Amino acid sequence: MTEPEAFTFATDGAIPNSRLPMLVYRQAVPADPDAIERRFDEHGWPPAWRDGVHPYHHFHSTAHEALGVARGHARVLFGGPNGRSLELAAGDVVVLPAGVGHCRQDASPDLLIVGAYPRGMAAGLDTRRGRPEEVAEVYRNIVNLSLHVPDPVNGGQGALGRLWGMSPVAGGS
Repeated sequence: MTEPEAFTFATDGAIPNSRLPMLVYRQAVPADPDAIERRFDEHGWPPAWRDGVHPYHHFHSTAHEALGVARGHARVLFGGPNGRSLELAAGDVVVLPAGVGHCRQDASPDLLIVGAYPRGMAAGLDTRRGRPEEVAEVYRNIVNLSLHVPDPVNGGQGALGRLWGMSPVAGGS
């Protein structure tokens, strides 16, 4: 099994971030969008889109998110304007707990990301930009969101459960 890098980000007032670590799995999946979609779906994260990463700071308060790099490379700033910039390449997967900000800083012209959310979370998906009038609602959404989701890369026995402080979760092999 692939062991991820783990990063945590404190709130900056606008971007809530999370006490849960963002996970970065390097070279964890084939650099193929169909293969990434199959892997995510097998582990309880149905694929939702193929595209890039928005070039502005944003986050989701109603779902955790997995980003699988199928093609190309990008530099993405995680955690808001004062967060951490990471280089991502084909085969990498990022698992973002709800609230963690992300913003594309640079990308190759051929960048292709497969995005997925845990089964059942995509229906009410929001995209937030850290507006002050939304803070109370955003925190309510995040606090009420289930943490019991399988690891999108390695399934129910993957590192996500251990690193997010929960027992193994069914939903993947």
